[in-house]
Amino acid sequence: MNAAGAILEVEGVSKHFGRFIALNNVSARFQPNKLSAIIGPNGAGKSTFFNVVSGAFAPTAGRLKFKGRDITGLKQHEFARIGIAKSFQVTNVFKQLSAHENVRVAVQMRHARYQLLGPRAAMRDVTERADQLLLRVGLAGLRDRPAADLAHGQQRALEVAMALAAEPELLLMDEPTAGMSPEETVVMMDLITALSQERSVIIVEHKMKLVMGICERLLVLHHGEFLAEGTPEEIKANADVRRVYLGQG
Repeated sequence: MNAAGAILEVEGVSKHFGRFIALNNVSARFQPNKLSAIIGPNGAGKSTFFNVVSGAFAPTAGRLKFKGRDITGLKQHEFARIGIAKSFQVTNVFKQLSAHENVRVAVQMRHARYQLLGPRAAMRDVTERADQLLLRVGLAGLRDRPAADLAHGQQRALEVAMALAAEPELLLMDEPTAGMSPEETVVMMDLITALSQERSVIIVEHKMKLVMGICERLLVLHHGEFLAEGTPEEIKANADVRRVYLGQG
């Protein structure tokens, strides 16, 4: 893949935890406005990869570039400021607050950096933006419901709305359908597909069949190393992938 115009470049990234090598010299490039997936069996290094590219872990070696800018070693909160947001495998919402209050807090955190509006106008703007985001993820009808009372899939959608409050150019999602029922999974995958029409989205997922039908490019990891990259058709036809992944059923 041509590096020119890539929104995210991962160059020779490794991550060590003591003597354990979780990632070993992984390189990949992700083009803008694409839906991509990082896949591989359990223990392949996917979560470590997610934590490195989202700023939670600094790489032991290698570099990260976002829109051509070297972001290696930036603090985690700085990733959101430059346009990278993330949604975790474990739901991360304020259970005691309503759905609207959760999103409003996320919107306020972004607006607080700019202070462009007066207090009253700012609050109205924040409220309207929170309502727009709830509508975007299909939760407008649950606006005033406490987050604790939402179904698991709805809580995950709420977290996506909170991530979108940062108006990211790149959205990273770690196992977005983990723990969901089949019905919730369909709703979430439809949402992800829709979101990818507006921004770059990278999913970390171990269910290959789940992403094959919607992703444009897939990166396959195995034992912390790069195994293959390509379109769904190329990945399906790759002998190494079939050997270490598809053969596992």
